[in-house]
Amino acid sequence: MTGTGGRPLRVAVIGGGPGGLYAAALLKRLDPAREVTVWERNAPDDTFGFGVVLSDETLGGIEHADPVVYAALKDEFVRWDDIDIVHRGVRHTSGGHGFAALGRRRLLGILHERCRSLGVDLRFRTEAPYPAWLSEAYDLVIAADGVHSGTREAYAEVFRPSIEEHRCRYIWLAADFPLDAFRFEIAETEHGVMQLHGYPYARPSPDHHPSTRPSGPQSQFGASTVIVEMREEVWHAAGFAELDTAETIERCAKIFADALRGRPLRSNNSTWTTFRTVVTERWSHGNLVLLGDAAHTAHFSIGSGTKLAVEDALALVACLEEHPSLPEALAAYEEERRPVVASTQRAARASLEWFENLRLYLDQPPRQFAFNLLTRSRRVTHDNLRLRDPRFTEAVEREFGCPPGTPPMFTPFRLRGLTLRNRVVVSPMDMYSAVDGVPGDFHLVHLGARALGGAGLVMTEMVCVSPEGRITPGCAGLYTGRQAEAWRRVTDFVHSQAPGTAIGVQLGHSGRKGSTKLMWEGMDEPLEEGNWPLVAASPIPYKPGGRTPRELSRAQLTDIREQFTSAAVRAARAGFDLLELHCAHGYLLSGFLSPLTNHRTDAYGGSLAGRLRFPLEVFDAVRAVWPGERPMTVRISATDWAEGGTTVEEAVEIARAFAAHGADAIDVSTGQVVAEEKPAFGRSYQTPYADRIRHETGIPVIAVGAISSWDDVNSLILAGRTDLCALARPHLYDPHWTLHAAAEQGYGGQGAVWPAPYRAGSRRPNTGRTDAPKPRLKLGS
Repeated sequence: MTGTGGRPLRVAVIGGGPGGLYAAALLKRLDPAREVTVWERNAPDDTFGFGVVLSDETLGGIEHADPVVYAALKDEFVRWDDIDIVHRGVRHTSGGHGFAALGRRRLLGILHERCRSLGVDLRFRTEAPYPAWLSEAYDLVIAADGVHSGTREAYAEVFRPSIEEHRCRYIWLAADFPLDAFRFEIAETEHGVMQLHGYPYARPSPDHHPSTRPSGPQSQFGASTVIVEMREEVWHAAGFAELDTAETIERCAKIFADALRGRPLRSNNSTWTTFRTVVTERWSHGNLVLLGDAAHTAHFSIGSGTKLAVEDALALVACLEEHPSLPEALAAYEEERRPVVASTQRAARASLEWFENLRLYLDQPPRQFAFNLLTRSRRVTHDNLRLRDPRFTEAVEREFGCPPGTPPMFTPFRLRGLTLRNRVVVSPMDMYSAVDGVPGDFHLVHLGARALGGAGLVMTEMVCVSPEGRITPGCAGLYTGRQAEAWRRVTDFVHSQAPGTAIGVQLGHSGRKGSTKLMWEGMDEPLEEGNWPLVAASPIPYKPGGRTPRELSRAQLTDIREQFTSAAVRAARAGFDLLELHCAHGYLLSGFLSPLTNHRTDAYGGSLAGRLRFPLEVFDAVRAVWPGERPMTVRISATDWAEGGTTVEEAVEIARAFAAHGADAIDVSTGQVVAEEKPAFGRSYQTPYADRIRHETGIPVIAVGAISSWDDVNSLILAGRTDLCALARPHLYDPHWTLHAAAEQGYGGQGAVWPAPYRAGSRRPNTGRTDAPKPRLKLGS
């Protein structure tokens, strides 16, 4: 049965973890008449792991929803502000972070006490009945049964879970003393890199003396969580697979003896495991709803598992109170929580992958390494780290080479004979506004405005090397002298009116993605008339049912190579400072690189070396005619976001090959190669590929992909994940994005010079006053 307004009166909770218990307590507190039953297969004191970290935001929600639980938690928390990062014997400390933790067993105890006081029926050492039976017997079933959720698997066809195992092994241990800070320590062993994640979760008892060696209950001496993690191959090489638990913890204590001050570690049913990222397409089925790890997981390195579960419980109960029917409430719960969880999972994946690839960063300068670690998830950024710990951040900037008062994005960067005054690039953006391939007034104003806006480098859209190489009838070209003269008008404007800004040209051929409508008339849709023939590496249409391109013969490959060189000669004469070869996004050269679009059986297909052959031939031909002092870059798609496509390992080899042939930098994009791609969109979502290529090869890189703030640019540059940042949409929104970024940071140096006619606008305009006079006197009646 259901209560007033359709709210559930009989509630079953599967799983007695923090999320399930907290949901049970809140539901019972809001309606004492509710019958709430929790099934937990373990005993009350059984728990895995040791400490739990909760954010101030989560605690604020708990305080508002249940002051009794909050008060009990507040009395137990260990709080600290510092993060210690220890690498190659050097410790760097960053402060101002603010953490709160307590023992998982104590957290569960507080929630047990609260549930009992409210009348929740807690059934320990008891397997929950089958979910189908519970759904029949109860108004609402909350499945909070963890990462290995049997409920989720019982209805897998409904919830459609995706479970991904990752590359590292880890083990949860504890030390019987409180660490001074959140500590990350790196151990470079003969077997490979290992890392320790540690934090305090229990204070020493008041009568404890620091000189006392632990011999009694751990609570007397305080305690810390210690997680040891390493890649799978390192774990095998070190022999951990053959060690029992006692031998494992002894070995780990020896490896990290400095962090542990020579003290031992202990376990609690601890085993080595591999982290599993769980994503579910749906969170509810009828009156059954998933909560916490049953619905989603986030890697422990950002400390969000318990946080997400508790926040799920808060949101679920609030939605049940706010909506008149159960279906509406469950839909609202998922709508509210899914974006938050997705954002957290993106941050967790970035953090997880950073630690998986830790070996790439070992040779960074110590402070930059520490900054890189702190900003790995993109949730801590340069700007908020500067607010939390200005001394640490300024030290990182000095080590990087930032002049005093200069943000990282405004430090110069040199490519061959070209010095860019800052690290901001206006990314190539197709405008589809040329007539017969000739750029006109629109291009002059569009590119000229962005050059005046302060970026270090302004890139043209993809400029096509032939009429057949256009994407649409509105695409610009460099296959005639008239087009070159029109481009000269643009470069002359940039060089004369925006001195210090460089302008680059991106050369490309549309391949199988050509002969389509203008973007706003139907992106990637074939023209209804006036079509031209399509060519590609292999005769595969871009979309099912689309036009099939002709497979290029060797003679045609020679012709296209010559079209690229002719366009490059015109580009040099037109005054461009840099040339970029477009080998990304499924256009002609990209189509040779991807195994999904290149099915050739001749020398230009098959292995990666074969697929690289023609793009490298084009690069060599263009480099031979492009002035030696001017740099060349190459844009690649580092992943196709599709099964069987280009892998990041192949992208590294592609970048390495172009660099060996003389590329000065790699512009690292992703996707748009096949129509069936499934990108993992999110803030700065493509930058990890640039980071990987930069650190694997040492080649300068340009990062792209939803970089939207100057804070992101500063963070990426200072962490060493990229050398330059290319932004597209922000420059459509604000042509003066770079100058405004300088003004907002209080910077006025040579990295961002306002054009003389614009200097009066170099400070943010004043706005009208909105503050009313404050009451000063209280008059009696």
